[in-house]
Amino acid sequence: MPSCLIVDDSKLVRKLARRMIEPMGFAIEEAEDGVDALSKCQQLIPDFILLDWYMPNMNGLEFIKAFRALPGTDATKVMFCTTENNPDLIMQAITAGASEYVMKPFDEEILKTKMSQIGLL
Repeated sequence: MPSCLIVDDSKLVRKLARRMIEPMGFAIEEAEDGVDALSKCQQLIPDFILLDWYMPNMNGLEFIKAFRALPGTDATKVMFCTTENNPDLIMQAITAGASEYVMKPFDEEILKTKMSQIGLL
């Protein structure tokens, strides 16, 4: 079963994302910020990470840079899930190792489409 780590400081967003992704056949883990997520990734590298941009302690961009520095992370698909629509910042995320991004608020159809585009479905 493929694994997914949902990283967002909002418990509600994590819960909603879990309800959308779990039925697609993913085993779900959750993290409330980049520090928590990085700690979990040092134990087990997930197949897919849904990543918030703005979080306390370590934001999404800081996390993805640290994550991509870990061995064995090349195959992991990382999708930013954000309200950020600045093209320069989105390019920074892609350059740092993001596979795709989805704008908040999103629904299951949008998420499935984006996941399909990066080869997860």
